Amino acid sequence: MGDLKGNYNLIASHIEEAKKNDVDIVIFPELSITGYPPEDLLLKTDFVNENIEYLHKLQKITTNIVAIIGFVNKEHDRIYNSAAVLHNKGIKSIYNKQFLPDYSVFNEERYFKKGNVNYIHKIAGTLIGINICEDIYYSSGPTKIQSIIGGAELIINISASPYHTEKIKQMEKNLLITAVENHVNIAYVNLVGGQDELVFDGNSLILNEKGNILRHAKPFEEDELIYDLDTRGVKSERLKDAKFKNQKTKMEKYCRLLPVIDLKYRQKKGKRNIQDKTAIKYNQHVSCIEDEILQALILGTRDYVKKNRFEKVVIALSGGTDSALTAVIAVFALGKENVSGIIMPSIYSSRESINGAKELSDNLGIGYTTIPISDIYNSYLENLKSIFRSNKINTTRENIQARIRGNIVMAAANENNWMVLSTGNKSEISVGYCTLYGDMVGGFSPIKDVYKTMVYRICKFINRKYSDIIPKNTLTKAPSAELRPNQKDEDRLPPYKILDPILKAYIEDDLDYHSIIKKGFEGKTVREVISMVDSSEYKRRQGSPGIKITPRAFGKDRRYPITNNFRSY
Repeated sequence: MGDLKGNYNLIASHIEEAKKNDVDIVIFPELSITGYPPEDLLLKTDFVNENIEYLHKLQKITTNIVAIIGFVNKEHDRIYNSAAVLHNKGIKSIYNKQFLPDYSVFNEERYFKKGNVNYIHKIAGTLIGINICEDIYYSSGPTKIQSIIGGAELIINISASPYHTEKIKQMEKNLLITAVENHVNIAYVNLVGGQDELVFDGNSLILNEKGNILRHAKPFEEDELIYDLDTRGVKSERLKDAKFKNQKTKMEKYCRLLPVIDLKYRQKKGKRNIQDKTAIKYNQHVSCIEDEILQALILGTRDYVKKNRFEKVVIALSGGTDSALTAVIAVFALGKENVSGIIMPSIYSSRESINGAKELSDNLGIGYTTIPISDIYNSYLENLKSIFRSNKINTTRENIQARIRGNIVMAAANENNWMVLSTGNKSEISVGYCTLYGDMVGGFSPIKDVYKTMVYRICKFINRKYSDIIPKNTLTKAPSAELRPNQKDEDRLPPYKILDPILKAYIEDDLDYHSIIKKGFEGKTVREVISMVDSSEYKRRQGSPGIKITPRAFGKDRRYPITNNFRSY
């Protein structure tokens, strides 16, 4: 994000590579010059102007190739989310995005003006429509106009569509429907990489007019997809479809003919250096939902740490599943030499937890330090006894232990210029079962949006795939914060197999109390869970950012006031 020069260099290198491969059209994602989402950087005039300057630099290297590039366009002091068509050192057209999302993590209407002009481009004899992300999902939007009125045989859609667990299937289904309804080929080009809380999954693909996926780029990694597309099937499909012809007749009554921009580009002849045309299916890259989420978490963690100029991370290793999964993600993302663990046992830490943390470190090949906290904890108790009301173990004393551990990992991070990875999961963060300035400390929280039940599922998947990296005892022992004798999470929370579905219903599905109990949950339990979620907003606001993987994550996705007396029960 904001690395305009770096993005320019990356785009330029891919254009040159495309030329070597005799490619006719090279396509880049939405806002590829600036990165997505730029947020209030868009309010900086110099940021917008510099992104346009880099577009002009790119046009100079487009001899004998067509390049389609996402950038921020500026017209009469208004800015647009746009796609530029570059060819032979010139800007042949600029398309301005028409449907601006203003929901979930998106806030485009805050910055951009809506476009209202459609073009058809004639490139190597093929009629092509270009639109951006959201534009393709509206049945009456640009794709329909470009296909039916403009006669487009290929729709190029450049996107910056962030990942969540339901998104990829939804996206493929919507593109299939759009291709079939309009009898048009679609080239969908999506951004890939991590940007703060968001992970962009890539998954670029090409579909034909029958909705068949011809080629599927790799998910969660940068990939160059080259395909020699045959568009001849479009006309025959449209001639056979009476409904399509009737639509065209009706639309011609109120739609103007679209301007056709002829780039006078001739298709390159001869042998091309292209990939095998066999369709690559998504499940060839991703075996299951646990694998998909793990890949998203690895990509998001790697990019957040590296793009913020950190090389190494440190993790508090408790011997539990959350810290185990976080450590695995960190090693897969950054390499074992860039991950350090700190084991901080107290008098309440079980032997199996301590041994589990050590065994995990050995299995991953990471270095670790053991720093017992009992003496530090006793020193706190001694120095604070004048303000304590009793000698009983209570939440105050539990939180002191968590904050001692938080202080230790932050000291290690400060001393070595490391980033602390927080290990909290979505279940705990939802209900506030975490300590502010304690286990919540950190620069980034990889599993912040992963429910506890999914943490277990991903851990078990990792062990199936990588031969029991995570100690078996870690997965079989009852989850516990180990801040008091014989403590278990279920002392204060419902079992996670009950808690997580209630949380999903309340947070993601936005169901109220009465709707949730109709699903078969006990009213008292639902009321308690809702109360814990609502009263913990102040904690979540002070936590570190983490990767969005569910359809509705805390933060940009779900925005509730801290001071809030409304209750849905």
